[in-house]
Amino acid sequence: MVAARLLGISFSLTLHGSDLLLHGAYLDTKLKNCRFCLTISEYNRDHILRHFPEVAPQKIMVSRMGVDLAERSKSPPRNTRGEIRPFAMLAVGRLHGVKDHAFLLRACAGLRDRGCDFQCGIAGDGPERRRLELLIQELGLQSRVTLLGHIPSERLDSWYRSADLVVLTSRSEGIPLVLMEAMARGRIVLAPAITGIPELVVSGKTGFLYAPGDLDDFIDKFLFIQRVMHNERTDAISPLDWIRHAARVQVLHNFDGSKNLTQFGDRFLQRIKNNSAGQDWSSPHENLVLQQI
Repeated sequence: MVAARLLGISFSLTLHGSDLLLHGAYLDTKLKNCRFCLTISEYNRDHILRHFPEVAPQKIMVSRMGVDLAERSKSPPRNTRGEIRPFAMLAVGRLHGVKDHAFLLRACAGLRDRGCDFQCGIAGDGPERRRLELLIQELGLQSRVTLLGHIPSERLDSWYRSADLVVLTSRSEGIPLVLMEAMARGRIVLAPAITGIPELVVSGKTGFLYAPGDLDDFIDKFLFIQRVMHNERTDAISPLDWIRHAARVQVLHNFDGSKNLTQFGDRFLQRIKNNSAGQDWSSPHENLVLQQI
C-alpha cells in the first residue's frame, strides 16, 4: 500500500484467514485504498462487508484456493473392509495454539474412557510440541497418541491413505488445505463448523462437522463414524462410500488448484486489460465482468 502510494500506482489485496479474522491491522485503510480485494471464502467476503460497510461490494471477490489433483486421482483410497485393527485417526497441522491440538487430546482421552479402540497420529511441528507432550503424559495417552513431527509432503500421502478419519480441531481457519488433501484422497473428515469450512465440508454429504469447542459433539460424531465403518466389514454398500465419492467430487469441481490458479491469474489480466483501456475498477463494463466471474 505504501509502495503503491509512492509510485502512484494501484494495488490489490488478498485475505486468507488469520490475516482477516485475528490480525486485521489497518484493514479499513487497506480496503479503502486497494483497487480490489480477493478472499478465499464466501464467509470471509460476508465478514468483510459486514465489518466494513463502506467498502463497495463489487470490490470484494471470492477466489478459492485448491490442491493439485493429478497425483491424488491415480490410485483409489485403500479398501479397509475385512481388516481388524485399531481405528486410525490423523491430524495434520502446525503445533500452534490456534490449531487447538489440546482439544484433540482431551477428545482422545474421552474416547479411551468410552472403551474406543483407536490410534491417533498428529503430523506437524511447532511451539506447542512440549506442552502437548506433557498433556499426553498427564492424560495417559502415550499408547494411543503419537506426535509424528514434520512429515515431508511426499511422505504425507501414505499417512492420509492409512487413516480412517482425518480430523481438524482449529479455533480459526480459512478453508484448510489439509481437508482438501484428505477429501481428494477419499478420506472421511471431521472438522469444526467454523469460518469457511462448511463451504468445503457439507456435513453428512462430503464429510462431518462438529459444533466448535463442543467435546461431546466431537466424540459423538467420531463414534458414529467409527460404528458405520465397523459395519462396512459386512455391508455391501456403505453410506460412507457416497460421502467419500462426494468429497472427491467437491474438491475436483470447486477446489482444483490448477483451475483456481488459472482463474486467479485471469482476474488480474482482465484488470490490466481494463486499466490499459482507461477503465476504472467501478466502471459498468468491469462490474459486468465481475458478475460473470
